Amino acid sequence: MQLSSILKPEAVRVLSAVSSKKRLFQEIGDVAANAVDLNPQAIVDSLLERESLGPTGVGHGVALPHAHLSGLEEVCGVFVLLEKPIDFGSVDRQPVDLAFALFAPEDAGVEHLKALALVSRTLREATVCAKLRANPDPVKIYAILTESHSVQAA
Repeated sequence: MQLSSILKPEAVRVLSAVSSKKRLFQEIGDVAANAVDLNPQAIVDSLLERESLGPTGVGHGVALPHAHLSGLEEVCGVFVLLEKPIDFGSVDRQPVDLAFALFAPEDAGVEHLKALALVSRTLREATVCAKLRANPDPVKIYAILTESHSVQAA
């Protein structure tokens, strides 16, 4: 599995006016709804429901919100770079400025886990995160994310 198979270029955004986790989820819902043609409110509700089980902020300014959605046929993602970090309830209590949201069909157990592991490995690399933060352009961000995996696979 490669990041380019779950992340479309149009699902990468740089956001400047997000002030809360809920607002971030609304933005992610809008982006995901356009990319995969699903109801944005259903996306937000699914993310909030998953988040109620425990925060998906994994530390070092990174969050990996994820949810299962009915009507979805394959695993897909949305990446957001926040110009102003927000409190996310992360394990290290650091604010989040990089969020990679993953969505999977309701019956996609292994594929969802593989995608989550791939995204987690990619965003655990400090050099990748530094490049993402230094290039607030969705086209460059997409290139960094999709190139970083091919380097790891070699």
